Amino acid sequence: MAGHIQDRWYRTEVGPNGKPVKVKSERYGTGLRYRARYVGPDGTEKSKSFPDRQKRLADQWLAHIEADMARGQYIDPRAARTTFQQYADRWVRTQGADPNTQASMESQLRLHAFPYLGTRPLGSFQPAHIRDWVQQLQENGVRGSYARTIYSNVRAALSAAVDDGHLPRNPCAARSVRPPTVDAKRVIPWTPERVFAVREAMPDRYQPMVDLGGGCGLRQGEILGVAEDAIDFEVDTLHVVQQLKLSRSKPVFAPPKGGKLRDVPLPAPVADALRSHMKHFPPVEVTLPWKVADGPPVTKRLIFFGPRGGHVWRTSLNDEAWKPSLAAAGIIPAPERGKPYAESRENGMHALRHFYASVLLDAGENVKALAEYLGHSDPGLTLRVYAHLMPSSQERTRSAVAAAFATARSST
Repeated sequence: MAGHIQDRWYRTEVGPNGKPVKVKSERYGTGLRYRARYVGPDGTEKSKSFPDRQKRLADQWLAHIEADMARGQYIDPRAARTTFQQYADRWVRTQGADPNTQASMESQLRLHAFPYLGTRPLGSFQPAHIRDWVQQLQENGVRGSYARTIYSNVRAALSAAVDDGHLPRNPCAARSVRPPTVDAKRVIPWTPERVFAVREAMPDRYQPMVDLGGGCGLRQGEILGVAEDAIDFEVDTLHVVQQLKLSRSKPVFAPPKGGKLRDVPLPAPVADALRSHMKHFPPVEVTLPWKVADGPPVTKRLIFFGPRGGHVWRTSLNDEAWKPSLAAAGIIPAPERGKPYAESRENGMHALRHFYASVLLDAGENVKALAEYLGHSDPGLTLRVYAHLMPSSQERTRSAVAAAFATARSST
């Protein structure tokens, strides 16, 4: 047995005949009668109290503790009482060195996980709790990849809690638990006509952004962060070494997504557009913190800047230049007077990257090279996103078979 049962209502004394006898203690009839006690793996005593007439339950509880210790599945009851929010708040602070990622995770957990799971003790988690929570997310309109990301964070936190001995198994790992569904959407790339229609509608100072997105595959933040020294006209190469992003609502310079520095071929038309742009809008020095809001200041000569000379704010660019250009090109409807433009995530500046990928694949570029140019860490990701854009082998098959049949018939 892992411990013993203490009867608080009786104590053992030596009787007149020298034999032990039970006598009522000063606690007789008050409080919980039995206290099950054992020493845990950490060397400290643990206990749990049971009422009168439940000594058998106390014995069963101790037997269960002993079995868990033997199987290596023992959970400290005090650790099991830690709530999910208490644990996740500590866990999220250990997730990577990027404070922007941490801030995003904290926000997702605070808004969408803690209201439903936050007060639940870790040791009480069952698969049903996760199933109910996932259903609640869907009913609240939290769906798709965003819901999947939130679920992944909760699952990761619970996995860490298992490793730290707060619960025996991760409820998310149960076969009955399914993560939020993500509808598979095929990328439909823009046509060249659409790309240049949007470019024509953009303000002059921002038109080369379309060239960098559609001609070099840059992300929006990378476009906003392009500095003069990143453009090497002598070897026709663009060095993608930074982006302009927000860190807790403050603008900062930071490495590209995933820290993936890369060199991208600079096509002649894009190089010409950049030369002309830099002639009419000479680069300006902009000083921002590096990576985080309180990071060391870094000064770069940016080729894109706002009308007042500072860096370009993404929200202002989208609302005042990009969306009006989409409307002018007939891609989204023009709003009524005083109304905002409609949301159209599939027609954000990321559409220019899709166009770039489709052009390269259509020209026969291999997936590994495309992944390198796009800054993907894994060519498998590139293949999953763009496989349907690769030139079909069906026409080659038709031609090959037709040629073989023609040769055979001509010889008969």
